[in-house]
Amino acid sequence: MTTPKDPGRQPPRGKPQPPRVPTVGDVLAAAQAAVDAAQAAAGQALDSAQLTATQAFDTAVRLPPASIQLAAQLPDLIENLTTAVERLNSTIDRLDRTLALAEPAFVAYDRLLTRLESLTALGEEALSRLDKLPGISLLTRLAGTRDTPEPPRPKPRRGGK
Repeated sequence: MTTPKDPGRQPPRGKPQPPRVPTVGDVLAAAQAAVDAAQAAAGQALDSAQLTATQAFDTAVRLPPASIQLAAQLPDLIENLTTAVERLNSTIDRLDRTLALAEPAFVAYDRLLTRLESLTALGEEALSRLDKLPGISLLTRLAGTRDTPEPPRPKPRRGGK
C-alpha cells in the first residue's frame, strides 16, 4: 500500500543517512517504558480483580438468609426427588405387569358385556311387543307385575248434562 504524498513535498536531497544505532541510554529508556507499561497493566488487572471480588462478596452478603437456606437444602431435595422418581418407576412397572396378567380377563368381560347388552335389548323388545297385545294391560294390572300403575283414563262425558 502506498501513502499519498503531498504534492508540494520534495524527496530529501543529498546523502542518504545511515540508520541510527540506539545507544545504551535509548535501550534503558525503552526498557524502563516497558516496565512502566507492564506495571500499569498489572495494576489495572489487580484493581479489576479486586473490584470483581468486592462485588461478589457484597452480593453474597446481601443474599437473604432464606435463599442461603434453600441453596443449602438443594442437595437433599434432589436426593428426595430421585427417590420419588425411582418409586414411581417401580410402581409403573408393577402396574404394567398387573395389567398384562389381567388382559385376558378384560377381553372376556368385553365379550360378556356385549352379549349381556344384546340379551337386555332382546328382553326389552319382547316386553314392548307383549304390551301391544290386546288385554295384556288388564292382565298386568290384575297380576300387579308393573311397578308404576298406568294413569287413569278420563271418563267419557255424556252429552247434555
